[in-house]
Amino acid sequence: MPPDNMNVLEVVHGVVEEHGAKAEELIPILNDVNRAIGYLPKEALEEISRLVKEPKSKLTSVATFYQMLSTKPRGRHVIRFCESAPCHVAGGREVWQAVQEELGLKDGETSEDGKWTLITASCLGLCGVGPVVLVDDDMYGNVTPSQVPDILARYS
Repeated sequence: MPPDNMNVLEVVHGVVEEHGAKAEELIPILNDVNRAIGYLPKEALEEISRLVKEPKSKLTSVATFYQMLSTKPRGRHVIRFCESAPCHVAGGREVWQAVQEELGLKDGETSEDGKWTLITASCLGLCGVGPVVLVDDDMYGNVTPSQVPDILARYS
């Protein structure tokens, strides 16, 4: 459930105060607001735009470019799956199918209960231990399809 407008403004003001209302702090500001709220609602982008004196279109561009940011609510747990060639060759396709089957989700979807969001990444930079699954900030390397249920069971 999205936070109320007052909480959004409080979060934005606190983050901007911490970083300073400077354009060069835009990505850290967006990242911290995204982490605090779970995504970047329209009200947050509008207030950041006003405080930092940057057009909302620029903020939206940045927010939609970086995968760490989202303009839509995400689940409590975000699963990022690497779909790079090294992960694919190491069995990533089968792991991806196992994750999708286990959660009943496709790329970019959030579960109805708000627990999971599933997204792919072109590369997570962990090619030496592929296939790689990132759950929130936890990295799992050399994942096999049979490990998927146990990995997901760690998150309530």
